[in-house]
Amino acid sequence: MTKRQSDPPITPLEASRPMVEWWTQQLTQGITPMARMQLAWMESLSEIMQQEARFFTALAESSQRLAKCYEHSKGDPMKMNECYREIAQEIAEQHMQRMEHVTTLSHDFRQQLWEEI
Repeated sequence: MTKRQSDPPITPLEASRPMVEWWTQQLTQGITPMARMQLAWMESLSEIMQQEARFFTALAESSQRLAKCYEHSKGDPMKMNECYREIAQEIAEQHMQRMEHVTTLSHDFRQQLWEEI
């Protein structure tokens, strides 16, 4: 009588491998859209922070120019008035650019979210 050689027993790890592969695939499919949405949110936040940094830089430069005007005007109210008006106009323009940029960010962010969904 000849003995038939039997296959080695399947280990629990090998038996559960298809289930683990399926579960891993389902997990990554569920996480990927959330990660993309978070990335879109972080990109929008980064863009907002860069815009605010540009605005603060403009404010700092204007403050320096105002201090220089004060030093060079030697108390002449007409020169100070002219300098102050120029600086105030520049700050107002910077602020308007800032507001225009903020209004477009909301739309861009919503569009990015819909693209990711």
